[in-house]
Amino acid sequence: MTSNIEDIASIHLGKAGDGSVVKPYVTPDAIDASLLVAIPRSINREEYNIDSNMLPFVGFDTWNCYEVSFMTNNGYPINCVAKIVCPSDSKFIVESKSLKLYLNSFNMVKLGNDIDTAILNAQYYIEADLSKILQLKFIAVSLYTDETYNINSIPLHGFTPIEKLVNIENIQFDLFNEDINILKSQSSSIQIPIQVKTNTLRSNCRVTNQPDWGDVYIHIKGQEVPTYESLLQYIISMRKENHFHEEICEVIYKRLYDKFTPVELMVVCMYTRRGGIDINPARATDNFLFDKYCSGLETNFGATPKTMRQ
Repeated sequence: MTSNIEDIASIHLGKAGDGSVVKPYVTPDAIDASLLVAIPRSINREEYNIDSNMLPFVGFDTWNCYEVSFMTNNGYPINCVAKIVCPSDSKFIVESKSLKLYLNSFNMVKLGNDIDTAILNAQYYIEADLSKILQLKFIAVSLYTDETYNINSIPLHGFTPIEKLVNIENIQFDLFNEDINILKSQSSSIQIPIQVKTNTLRSNCRVTNQPDWGDVYIHIKGQEVPTYESLLQYIISMRKENHFHEEICEVIYKRLYDKFTPVELMVVCMYTRRGGIDINPARATDNFLFDKYCSGLETNFGATPKTMRQ
């Protein structure tokens, strides 16, 4: 199963440590949707007993693509940031390198007599091509220029750094592979709300083994919740895990969901950009948690606010 997903994802990449030589890539002068590669979400979900037909969460993946460019008919280049929001119940995700190459295929394409027309046409092509490859009726895409790109503040508010709630010097961090048994519980006769964040998240690309860095935000509420110490140890245990960003978010969510059966749970991973793209998966027991704590991350009504490292 692992080799299958690696074979799919490595069409445009050499696999980590296999001695592969990737031929030099030449950016095409025409839009090329054949560059896009779809990866089934089910491949990783099966390993963690996540039933795609009965998901234990709602959610989305927000992609911010910072290297999008095309032209007006007179050859004037338009540079944009693309915001793409994909629902977590889609059958597929797009492989990030393939998306980068696909977006690069717009670079020399003339799409309209004026800037607004060219932007609308580019948005139409991206929405249509992604919807087709991901087998979605529609996927939301917005393009922003210098005039329309406006970042207000980090959308996730009210989250306390776990490091402020523990004595780091008294904790042993020596487990660097994910294991549900790392998580220890604290119980109460009433429902305990925990709302924490940490920037210690590191995982690795399952194809290239290159590190991916992120901030993780966790809201969990129930009569049984993880101790702060074990939750921090668990997040740090991702350090040698090889998964895509969306998979890491779902693994963390599912482990917390299975271990503590919370009444409320939300996990958001805000990854730093790599290759001009940052990916921000979010999963929760109910959509109201997104509305309450990270409004704007999942909508296309404005640019996504950033964390410090993004």
